[in-house]
Amino acid sequence: MGHTYQEDYTISFELSDTNGNLKLPPFLSVLLEVSGHHSAQLGRSDVYVLENYGYVWIVTDYEFDIVRLPKFSEKVVIRTEAISYNKLICHRRFEVLDDKEDLLIRVESYFALMDLENRKIVVVPDDLLEPYQSEKVKKIARGAKYPSLEEPERSSYHVRYLDIDMNGHVNNSKYLDWMYDVLGYAFLKQHVPSHIHLKYSREVSPGGDISSEFVRDGLVSHHQICSDGQINAQAIITWRKQ
Repeated sequence: MGHTYQEDYTISFELSDTNGNLKLPPFLSVLLEVSGHHSAQLGRSDVYVLENYGYVWIVTDYEFDIVRLPKFSEKVVIRTEAISYNKLICHRRFEVLDDKEDLLIRVESYFALMDLENRKIVVVPDDLLEPYQSEKVKKIARGAKYPSLEEPERSSYHVRYLDIDMNGHVNNSKYLDWMYDVLGYAFLKQHVPSHIHLKYSREVSPGGDISSEFVRDGLVSHHQICSDGQINAQAIITWRKQ
């Protein structure tokens, strides 16, 4: 097992939707903040990685299992563990637990290292990962198969300055935000996600425009974010009625 870390967290007003449920897209930033605290505790903060290697972490995939979305002002525990890694991908797990330590959300996340200067993926150095006590493996199973979308519905969005994070690209939570938004208020008011596969494949350029496209078949929606004629991110979301 890899090294584990946890923090107490209270669901804030700004992270709560009109039903009082946790807003999942911006909560991704909270999870990454917790993983950053974990890394800093082990002497491997983002600043350390950038100053000593010239690299930054990027997310490649998420998989969410959602038992229940926590509510406004609910106190939860966010627990994370560095599971395993190979030469290019690192696997980290997050668990959100209620005050009885019952599981609310489990997130399998997958990270890669990018050279900030040339913006290319690099091999993960063993010495960088040593404090995490992660298992080194040859292959990491991840992701889902994302079908091509036939005649999707779409909406266009402009990439704003505040959508860009410190790594110089669109923050990973924004993609899921765009995917949610196209489903409309009425649907989102009555449904919550139970399972999400989310894949990032290409950066969105600052200042450009994207198309959020989707096809919904009952309680399953298929999404893709596109710009400049290419796919930037894809998702499959399974919903259930509130």
